Amino acid sequence: MIEDFDVGSDWHVASPYPFLARLRAERPVFRSEHLGAYVLTRHADVRAAYGDPRRFSSKGSLTISRSLTRETRDRLGEHGSFLSSFVANVDPPDHTRLRRSVSRAFTPRAVAAMEERFRRLNEDLLDRIGPRRAADFVRDIGHEPSIKLTARFIGVPEADEDFVQAHVKDWFQLFLSPQPPGRQLELAGSFLDYLDYVDRLVAARAKEPRDDFTSLMTSLIGTELTHREVVELISTILLGGNDTVPNQLGNTVLRLLRENAWPVDPARIQNAAEECMRIDGASLGSFRYATTDVTLHGVTIPAGALVLLSTDSAAHDETVFPDPERFVIDRPNADAHLVFGYGIHFCVGAALGRLQLRTALEVLGRRLPTLRLVSGEPIAYRRSIVGRGLAALAVEW
Repeated sequence: MIEDFDVGSDWHVASPYPFLARLRAERPVFRSEHLGAYVLTRHADVRAAYGDPRRFSSKGSLTISRSLTRETRDRLGEHGSFLSSFVANVDPPDHTRLRRSVSRAFTPRAVAAMEERFRRLNEDLLDRIGPRRAADFVRDIGHEPSIKLTARFIGVPEADEDFVQAHVKDWFQLFLSPQPPGRQLELAGSFLDYLDYVDRLVAARAKEPRDDFTSLMTSLIGTELTHREVVELISTILLGGNDTVPNQLGNTVLRLLRENAWPVDPARIQNAAEECMRIDGASLGSFRYATTDVTLHGVTIPAGALVLLSTDSAAHDETVFPDPERFVIDRPNADAHLVFGYGIHFCVGAALGRLQLRTALEVLGRRLPTLRLVSGEPIAYRRSIVGRGLAALAVEW
């Protein structure tokens, strides 16, 4: 029997659901020694905690710098608390100010304008990849359009896309995935190079603004935002486009292929995407800090304790989603998952993430209707505390 979370085990990311079901039934507030946190697993509790920033604070909740060695923290210096001022990592009133600034770039009109650009990026990629008849979906198909869209949105020059992708991966590993001491130092060096790059990008746009997110945010430095806040906003949106969105697409395509649901009828794509986010979410949850003693289901979470809001478990809560382990392409409440959070911290890029997933499924389904898994190839996931993504996915058509 599995006694605790175990990030180093294959089951932890690939299939934690029997374990999470036991927690929901028997220990809905679970003290995890492995994570050093209390874990909320029921949908109602996770949703309520997201909606209660006074008792469940976001301040400092994204970084896991507590797992970094003293040597690594010394190497990082002031950047050891990176993300300390990112919008998802602060409480009101700072959160209110930051979110208001960021939202200027994510208007419905701006998001809609990105749809055609993203569609073209997918079409162009398939023009090149299509004749090959086989690929690693993760490496060759899933990432490039999202990376390019995000780079253009931010204002990253095309020549720098590979640099950004490699370094974003490194900082994700450093802060959000436990690493051995030697590897931590390597990643810390990479991360500092990356921060220097974003700093220079901000400085360049301050001198010569363009029609991009970096220029818009840079124009607010000194009135609404600080320089550091702008660097952290840019860095984290680059993480979403370079990592989280492509991971969700990979998870989604694997699920649809396994369920013999490929290609998806265009009329059902929107709900299919929501059901795939529910059953195979790329985001597994968010950390919070209890600001006061909180008693739930007979367990007292002490003030100052770290709390994991397990959106992964919430999305499989049988009281909200009947028969939760079964993929139901037209599940009526599929979008009640909490992958994008809830309340004031609902993901500011959710509309863009959903648009990308729907658009990719439409283009891929039309262009590669015979897509299938290569038989006999193992399915392996990257190991992470907060994310689910495939290391590789061999496909052919």
